[in-house]
Amino acid sequence: MRLEAITWDRLAEQLADRLLKLEPADGGAWPCVGFDGAPAARPVDLAERVAEALRVRGRPSLVIGAEGFLRPASLRLEHGRRDAESYYGGWFDTGALWREVFGPLDPGGTGRVLPDLWDPVTDRATRSPYVQLPPGGILLLHGPLLLRHWFPFDLTVHVLLSQGALRRRTPEADHWTLPAFERYEGEADPAGTADVLVRADDPRHPAWSG
Repeated sequence: MRLEAITWDRLAEQLADRLLKLEPADGGAWPCVGFDGAPAARPVDLAERVAEALRVRGRPSLVIGAEGFLRPASLRLEHGRRDAESYYGGWFDTGALWREVFGPLDPGGTGRVLPDLWDPVTDRATRSPYVQLPPGGILLLHGPLLLRHWFPFDLTVHVLLSQGALRRRTPEADHWTLPAFERYEGEADPAGTADVLVRADDPRHPAWSG
């Protein structure tokens, strides 16, 4: 796949312009967009840039991080604190994401979304208030391993790091997660299945598929 050099600001503007025309595939009122990538790839930064570009264009959006929907430590760390298999398949409460985020955005839904559920530091519920996303508002969900769950995204963006860049930019204390991302690449092929691919090996000079 041919990738073109671009700046982060210009990338956010291009994506925002594309999202203004995005229609939900389910016929509902809220387009859903996934920003997929390892924590070291910083998909959150791109999601927030796009949200700001949408705000300037007068379009409401809501940025939500999958890390706000971790499972309790008693479940998440059942097989130890550094178990890559658990990280791959058991750290994120996908059921809660379906129930509290995607469900309210279904056709006929309320648009009343819970922005986060669990604080991994305190290992307690966050008790955050629900947020009302108006019709036409766009959900921007960011996080790792998103494209293996069949979430109802209307557009997907994968922020790609080569294996070398992923290792360099992942803190050493988190290197135990690297096998999970290797497995994800082999099983889900996020670079090949995402609608938009962004390569960010050099964080100063991204490139994208256009």
